[in-house]
Amino acid sequence: MQPDKRLLLVEDDAAFARALQRSFERRGYTVTHCRRCEEIDALIDAAAPDCAVVDLKLAGSSGLDCVRRLHAHDPKMRIVVLTGFASIATAVEAIKLGACHYLAKPSNADDIEAAFGRAEGDPDVAIGVRPTSIKTLEWERIHEVLAETDFNVSETARRLGMHRRTLARKLAKRRVT
Repeated sequence: MQPDKRLLLVEDDAAFARALQRSFERRGYTVTHCRRCEEIDALIDAAAPDCAVVDLKLAGSSGLDCVRRLHAHDPKMRIVVLTGFASIATAVEAIKLGACHYLAKPSNADDIEAAFGRAEGDPDVAIGVRPTSIKTLEWERIHEVLAETDFNVSETARRLGMHRRTLARKLAKRRVT
């Protein structure tokens, strides 16, 4: 990578952010880090990032709003969304709002940098038969409602008609790794 690459990292997990920041700095990036979506507006003009890594679930807000703001500021910016709560619904919304790629955690700097480098989709990606089980359908529905409620677990449980603790257990069991 060129040494003049500028990266904006929007991540509320301090340890993960430090590790990613160090990794990208070793690769020649100038990294600017913020923890909340509200901090983007103040940093974006000063940092002038070429690319961004945005966590989907930030404390108090959704990373999808960050993607929208970043894309509105610079439509050419390469934006990669990272999440530990991957779902089809949030992946589609992230791409619609301007992200170039959507990666499930754990992802490292190699995965993210490769995502920045892929400008086009790959029509030769293998289409596999996906087994549709009741558990898979339930998992997708839970994540669809989570995205609709901006990841508010209590409101999601209410809309799904289940106890909050039951939903929390289901989310803890099937965390995307």
